[in-house]
Amino acid sequence: MSNRPFQGLVVQMHDTIHATIGVVDETATIIACSDPTRVGTTNEFVSMDMNESGDLFIRDGFTYKPFGVRTTPDYAVFVEGTDENAAKYADILAIAMSSIKQYYDEKYDRNNFIKNVVLDNVLPGDIVVKARELHFNAEISRVVFLIRIVSANDISAYDVIQNLFPDKSKDFVFNITETDIVLVKEIKSTNESKDLEKLARSIADTLSSEFYTRVNVGIGTSVVGVKDLARSFKEAQTALEVGKVFDTDKVIVSYDNLGIARLIYHLPTTLCETFLHEVFKRGSIESLDHETLFTIQRFFENNLNVSETSRKLFVHRNTLVYRLEKIKKLTGLDLREFDHAIVFKIALMVKKYLSSSPVKF
Repeated sequence: MSNRPFQGLVVQMHDTIHATIGVVDETATIIACSDPTRVGTTNEFVSMDMNESGDLFIRDGFTYKPFGVRTTPDYAVFVEGTDENAAKYADILAIAMSSIKQYYDEKYDRNNFIKNVVLDNVLPGDIVVKARELHFNAEISRVVFLIRIVSANDISAYDVIQNLFPDKSKDFVFNITETDIVLVKEIKSTNESKDLEKLARSIADTLSSEFYTRVNVGIGTSVVGVKDLARSFKEAQTALEVGKVFDTDKVIVSYDNLGIARLIYHLPTTLCETFLHEVFKRGSIESLDHETLFTIQRFFENNLNVSETSRKLFVHRNTLVYRLEKIKKLTGLDLREFDHAIVFKIALMVKKYLSSSPVKF
């Protein structure tokens, strides 16, 4: 661990103890001291005195108290003096330093462990054991957010997100690439998809409005415990990839709301091409001009309602009916019939998927 936490406490305690105090590591090198000139010096005889018992010992006018979790102590505190007060101060310092070490070790191990779980680098059996060691609550719900930087300035989006979620015992933030940041967020079991999207929106808005950094956020499904976090992460990845194909204007994409797009995204391209050929036997989808495709899109958005669509398009109802008849003549599909409309809708999505040049299959 970093020596900075030790040094910080030593400086604070020195104002109370009024004696030279510090910490040595297992090689008896001073890594923190109220007298900065002593940092980095070593007394090899001290390392010989650090044994399994962890008892107090005196060396060269200083009282030492080892601490640590291993068989041979990792560290020892020292206090100038050999009297009873020096021994008490050494005991108190050892307790404080041990607590700091445990906190920082657990914090680092937890974050590193979660990162490895998310990236699927831990065996399933080891996940359960390690989670128990690190005191992860198996009943807590968590969800993975994948925050992808689209454009940025000199501000670190990673630092911003860490500051937005300061409780390091519940929420974990880490980089996986230069542009991808993962947030593993503890949530309530009652949180719904809209609540998660609202949170993702607040992250994106904060980065955009205050730090001029544009991001897209993919949201996985909530999972209970730790072992399924890798699945939630993969879902967040899929959400961003599918959103890039089918919803290019969306900043927040939730795996729960991908619908048919998720199924199409996982289809082989050869199967998609076959489907398009079978649907458009009379004429290809390319035979439809931009105005016709725009009309179709608005017709779908208005739930196949002719009157409402014509009103939104500012055209006469008969004009819209004429366009729909034209589409039926070109494709053989009458969009006023639900079954035909569904087929056409899927065909448009398949075409968009193929146009995105997928390379997976």
